[in-house]
Amino acid sequence: MALGVNVLGPMTAEIDGQAVALGGPKQRAVLALLVAARGEAVTAEGIIAGIWGESDISLMSTLHAYIAKIRRAIEPARAAKARSGLLVRAGAGYAFRMDAAAVDAERFGRLAEEGARLLERGGAAEAVAVLTGALELWRGRPYAEFADMPFAAPEAARLEGLHRTARENLFGAQLAVGRHAEIVGDLEKHVAEQPLSERGWELLVLALYRSGRQGDALATLRSARKMLVEELGVDPGPALRELESAVLAQDEALRPRPAAPAGPAGNVPYALSGLVGRDTDIRRVNALLAANRLVTLTGPGGIGKTRLALEAARARRDGDGPWLVELGGLTDGTLLAGTVAQVLGVSGAASTERVAQALRDRRLLLVLDNCEHLVDAVRETAAELLARTAGLRILATSRETLGLPGEVVYEVPALPGGQAQELFLGRAAAAAPGWDPTRQEQEAVRELCDELDGLPLAIELAAAQCRMLSVEQIRDALEDRFALLAAGPGVQQRHSTLLRTVEWSHRLLEPAERELFHRLGAFAAGFDLDAAEAVCGGPVLEGLGALVRKSLVAVEAGTSPRRYRLLETLKEFARTRQDPAELARAQAAHRAWVLARAEAAGSRLRGDKAVPAMRLLITDQPEHRAAFTSALLAGDGEYAMRLGAALSWFWYRRGHVAEGLRRLATAMELTHDPAPGVRAGALLGVAGLCYLAGDFPAARLAARDAADAARTAGDLHAEGHALTYQALFGGLCGIPTAVADIRAALDLSRQAEAGWLEAEALMGLGMLLLGAGEVNEARQALEEANAVGAANGHRFVQGSATWLLMKTDLRTGRAEQALGPGGEILLLLEDEGDITSWLVIAQTLAAALSMTGHPREGAELLGAVQAVGTRVGFSPLEMDPADAGWQAEQVRRALPAADLADRLAKGGRMSTAEVRAMLTCLAHDYAR
Repeated sequence: MALGVNVLGPMTAEIDGQAVALGGPKQRAVLALLVAARGEAVTAEGIIAGIWGESDISLMSTLHAYIAKIRRAIEPARAAKARSGLLVRAGAGYAFRMDAAAVDAERFGRLAEEGARLLERGGAAEAVAVLTGALELWRGRPYAEFADMPFAAPEAARLEGLHRTARENLFGAQLAVGRHAEIVGDLEKHVAEQPLSERGWELLVLALYRSGRQGDALATLRSARKMLVEELGVDPGPALRELESAVLAQDEALRPRPAAPAGPAGNVPYALSGLVGRDTDIRRVNALLAANRLVTLTGPGGIGKTRLALEAARARRDGDGPWLVELGGLTDGTLLAGTVAQVLGVSGAASTERVAQALRDRRLLLVLDNCEHLVDAVRETAAELLARTAGLRILATSRETLGLPGEVVYEVPALPGGQAQELFLGRAAAAAPGWDPTRQEQEAVRELCDELDGLPLAIELAAAQCRMLSVEQIRDALEDRFALLAAGPGVQQRHSTLLRTVEWSHRLLEPAERELFHRLGAFAAGFDLDAAEAVCGGPVLEGLGALVRKSLVAVEAGTSPRRYRLLETLKEFARTRQDPAELARAQAAHRAWVLARAEAAGSRLRGDKAVPAMRLLITDQPEHRAAFTSALLAGDGEYAMRLGAALSWFWYRRGHVAEGLRRLATAMELTHDPAPGVRAGALLGVAGLCYLAGDFPAARLAARDAADAARTAGDLHAEGHALTYQALFGGLCGIPTAVADIRAALDLSRQAEAGWLEAEALMGLGMLLLGAGEVNEARQALEEANAVGAANGHRFVQGSATWLLMKTDLRTGRAEQALGPGGEILLLLEDEGDITSWLVIAQTLAAALSMTGHPREGAELLGAVQAVGTRVGFSPLEMDPADAGWQAEQVRRALPAADLADRLAKGGRMSTAEVRAMLTCLAHDYAR
């Protein structure tokens, strides 16, 4: 259990990152006084005098009660009657004995002193890092809330003096490393706040002079003289007078001097060739790093993730660093902490915990390169390091995101046409000096870069061949691109060596094994035995075992049934070495398998088998995307429409709004005359996703067209579904016949004898009746929808009906009634893998909590909603503009601004298990 106390600004305490309630003002003051004593004992009379301003013996019992409550708060695990290890009895008083590093004021003081020593010894660059870290701890005036109590003034004055000195030392260090122009504004603010500090004036004059502003420097000297004479009645000291003489004489000694070497600060290597076309990406990545502590660059191999990461890292100023940790050659995740420690020069730190301790007071950027094969280990290590170090930022490159709360993913794009051509021409000029491409050759370069999909690595490898081949020859040779792009000047050796290794293994395969290897290249990610047999057209156990033994197929340990995968390079190799017709057949078989699984799983999402169906669809997402791509490349738009229709409800519930709409739109554009049933399914998907996006008119039009297509196809279920959507979204658009229309859709659903559809129609009817002000009738429809949904295992309807009833309770002043059902339904939806319904219901529940005397829990839940919504790209405000904003405002108004910000942030950091635990307690406490 790690206790931390912060007094630089509003006093707070936390245990293992969780805030501790410290009680009322006087009780908080008792703890603050003992913290200010810095481990020294204070008599009980001294505590009373320091807080109440008088030695009133009658306050002794109050003091003892406060001490007992503080002990319970800061040592919750301490057994009853056991001695406190923190707030101890010392003679006739008390002392607060804890590690000085756990108090922000003590850490600040230690860092300020270290920075001063470094500056004095000539280590300006290191001093900048240390002093910046110190000043980042400063959240406001120390002990500010106790300013009217006698004990606070001396310690606050001491800390403020340290703060002023640390700021001036930082300015001095920044001047020493040549940042004179960029700190002028900060120095002007500093002397305005501290006009009697002669050192502040000296630093400002020097910064102005070194920025080429001699006139402003002299004017500042005159201002300093005037201030000192008028305020103190004294002339400037010797240092200011000597500085004035030096400025007038333009003394060479005032010019910036090269900083003395201060030891290694970072290990990021410099590239041998210039970077083309990544200026915008570098700015975006650094903007993300400025606002977030973990940024992951993703994209396919050869897209340039590593180069972008290194250039972005070099563009930053983190004081200490940046530091590059290359993971491409690391195969054992347990060695990750030791590898990081070795790179950072942390001696003896063989565990993540020890690395974190060593980095506690450092301010640096850590670049973790090639994480995809160690995602779990990187995720755990990054989580612990970030949790334990305030000054650390991580920039990772990986083909797979790390999946950590707070992680921001930046997908590295391919180079657009013009930049791709610029890269090719620049690298080609290095390979073939003097080459001046003709217009025809430039056109061939454009075509070549398009063929290479704008991948920087592929373009550089192709350009390296210009020494021997013409551009036209290179372009025409791309059918065997692995042979063409195997090596060249300036190419990293590992790329060609890897290809030679794969070729050698490939030549050793038996014909049947080689065919199986090629076929398995159709999978985008992992696959099991059944999937392999479906795509490969027969039994594969023997051949698959051979490929595993020869290290061409990896086994995913711990999976049941066992899953297998090809490394990305092996997949690319398998596809390129496959006969085009056979490749097309393999991709067609893969598409058929994907569609069959998606349609079967999609049909179970509205019933009692939704949980395993949702898990299957989540696992199969890479295969869905690969099947879409190959279908579109094959021109099979109708297949893409069918797959989009099968996945549309999955996309809806998982919040994949943008992806779903984009894929459905592309498929429909490619398909000129689809079958009516296929068109109906795709349009139903568009309608639902447009609703989530808040585009109600587009949702209504898509539902209308879906109803027409379903009617033509004779599909009663699809028609009833579309009519329900059309009426519901029409009501949101203000169509006056919406209630009558949805009653007609309800009748049709009953004719179709589809329980799930009847439940959705009833839910839609209740929603529209609420909008029409018919609360009692709406409640009856929603309760019936809930019952029919429960009978059919349709948890989405149960959730939606509960949500609408909750909103009604909130609007009618019965928020207490929303708590139990809200907590229960959220747990059910979480089990089912639902995200969008979970988010809108959780937001409503957050408002209910804030309205019923639980504002902190409400704010934490809203913080979790905002964090999850940001990650998936869905906001309740878009789907429910009428109520979501009002609900959020209820949460915000229930707490003071500072407390609200803390609780929102805490909720944003909560794990799924922590949110679930909170919801479980709510559901238990308020169960009907």
